[in-house]
Amino acid sequence: MSTREPEILVFCCSYCAAAAAAAAGAGRLRYPAGTRILSASCTGRIEMEHVLEAFEKGADGVLVVGCLDGGCHFVDGNQRARRRLDRVRSILDEIGLGGDRLRMVNLSDSMAAAFAGHMREFTETTRALGPNPLKPARKESAGES
Repeated sequence: MSTREPEILVFCCSYCAAAAAAAAGAGRLRYPAGTRILSASCTGRIEMEHVLEAFEKGADGVLVVGCLDGGCHFVDGNQRARRRLDRVRSILDEIGLGGDRLRMVNLSDSMAAAFAGHMREFTETTRALGPNPLKPARKESAGES
């Protein structure tokens, strides 16, 4: 098992999940450094193409964090997102990348500790899966061509 830090892209609902992420940071709750957080107005606005592009560009895992079920500010956006992500997970399995690299969780704005916990657990899951085989080769130095 590798100890390298997987690159995780996190799409957060700008209402609940982004607030939980901000509270985790403010509370100095630790979660892995290989995490990049992007805010979306609603997880229902995250299209399949956004998630697939993240993997194409080299993300080892993608986590989508939305409002609690029944608590979406846009009524059913998080439920639409879950249905889309189930389809993307199937596509990832079909192409051999693995659907386990994609996960969705639902949190309220006050769940900072749960946010950090999900980040740590998903990072461990992603680490066990190994690097994304689609990851573009990185240049060792700026002078290489």
